[in-house]
Amino acid sequence: MAGITISSGVRNNLLALQQTASLMSQTQNRLATGKKVNSALDNANSFFTASSLNSRADDLSTLLDDQSQAVQTLKAADQGISGIKKLVEAAKAKANQALSSSSTTDRGAFASEYNNLLGQIEDLAKDSGYNGKNLLSGDDVKVVFNEKTGSEQASLSITGVDYSNTSSALSLSDLTAGDWASGTTGDNNINGAIDKLNNALTTLRNQASTFGTNLTVVQNRQDFTKNMINTLQEGADNLTNADTNEEGAKLLALQTRQSLSSTALSMASSADQAVLRLF
Repeated sequence: MAGITISSGVRNNLLALQQTASLMSQTQNRLATGKKVNSALDNANSFFTASSLNSRADDLSTLLDDQSQAVQTLKAADQGISGIKKLVEAAKAKANQALSSSSTTDRGAFASEYNNLLGQIEDLAKDSGYNGKNLLSGDDVKVVFNEKTGSEQASLSITGVDYSNTSSALSLSDLTAGDWASGTTGDNNINGAIDKLNNALTTLRNQASTFGTNLTVVQNRQDFTKNMINTLQEGADNLTNADTNEEGAKLLALQTRQSLSSTALSMASSADQAVLRLF
């Protein structure tokens, strides 16, 4: 083949056909993949910039999962506090019932029910965990908001409380026999219990407010992270995605050019064929 000589016109048209075929292959690949940059060979700067943007989006997606779990943990704690508040209010009702009764027997029954309610508070607190974390049993939760480390890392530390022990967390202790007996001492003990119950309700409301603030922060960062992931992915797509309308128009133009080049090649070779007619 190296020794075969072809005319300049044929060679030029053949080269044009080869170039057109190469461009058609590239355009068809872009239409098939939807990307104009499929590797560093296509455009090194766009390829590596898009890879960096997608990597950060992936890192944030992982953090987004953790943030979602933190939201559920906070919701579980909030539901637990709501349940505990109802039990404290029920215990307060028992104390008021005892205060309005002059019967030592009745007061003893109310005191027993009061102790049962305190036990239910502790059990409810122990059951308010989510995925191994319980903010009402003393567990702390750290929520990370960005992919950075060290001093540049953005995070929120949520401090748990231990309501699984009412005597230490809410200053509510079980009653002993005779604490609510009739008489001045019993009345004073009941009033003291009511005061402690009111303080416990205040403590629960304040803690619910704190968890609510934490939940608002995490949810806002969750929304921000979702938007940031979308921005990063959109930026990467802008660098690598092909315009299918443009590529389709290019393919049509290349097909027309290929047809014209084939005709031109045929015409160029006709001059060589004229030599055959001399023989």
